[in-house]
Amino acid sequence: MSEVKKIATRDSYGNALVELAQGGADNLVVLDADLAGATKTGIFKKAYPDRHFNCGIAECNMIGVAAGLSTMGLVPFASSFAMFAAGRAFEQIRNSVGYPHLNVKVAATHGGISVGEDGASHQCCEDFALMRTIPGMTVMCPADDVEARAMVKAAYHMEGPCYMRFGRAATPVFHQEGYHFEIGKGEVLREGKDIAIIANGILVPEAIEAGKQLAEEGIDAMIINMATIKPLDEALVLEAAKKCGKVITVEEHNIIGGLGEAVCSLLSEKLPTPVKRIGVNDVFGHSGPAAALLKQFGLSAENIVAQTKAMLGK
Repeated sequence: MSEVKKIATRDSYGNALVELAQGGADNLVVLDADLAGATKTGIFKKAYPDRHFNCGIAECNMIGVAAGLSTMGLVPFASSFAMFAAGRAFEQIRNSVGYPHLNVKVAATHGGISVGEDGASHQCCEDFALMRTIPGMTVMCPADDVEARAMVKAAYHMEGPCYMRFGRAATPVFHQEGYHFEIGKGEVLREGKDIAIIANGILVPEAIEAGKQLAEEGIDAMIINMATIKPLDEALVLEAAKKCGKVITVEEHNIIGGLGEAVCSLLSEKLPTPVKRIGVNDVFGHSGPAAALLKQFGLSAENIVAQTKAMLGK
């Protein structure tokens, strides 16, 4: 059996920027807050040094610069760690990008608990919530390398502001090259009728593994990759809830304000359905190896299986 290839989606981001430029995206520019080596925009800088701007450790200013560049017909991708892109620069994103609905792409890396040893100050588990509250903001988080590269390209071609979160840790690649990504559309990875498991980001492979384990125990779980958190694929969520009757959401984010609450808000209004949210349970993280932290916080196939069985009374 061949070994599963693992690639960090931050690497995918850097590579996708180069692929876009090579493909004729002449109005693409990239901004970073002195973290090009970590966010991987350094890959783009090496290939197109005249179109990469290091704004220094001044994330709020970087967003202002990106906003200005976008008014000149350029398509800026502004990058830093999620804590500083979505957190520190929130007011600038809201007022300078969201309010005038400018064509700025905020591409954040190092989101969630899997940032690992950097600790709680850098483990941003609030970014989906912050960005979802901004009117007109598209919010996305890819599951693997193939989807991440397709997402970056889709973000470039869409008009309007968007926020994307990429990860630090290498994660399994399960999509095939040529996979068609569409903003605002979920992806059914496994059909099922007993329960619907809706996941995003690096926890999608865990949901896939959980689906396999549950099948061995006679539980038929529907597995959905919901890479776009806003706008949510409401039709798919409603279809899954109607078919399965029970829903579990899985995300590397606080259970408050992210994918789980987006799903709950929809279902509570249009099709009341029991939902269990798996995520970070309204606590801060702490320093440690990424794999160990994900297991400790219950962000694993093992916990998805346990919570599914509990929800089904098995």
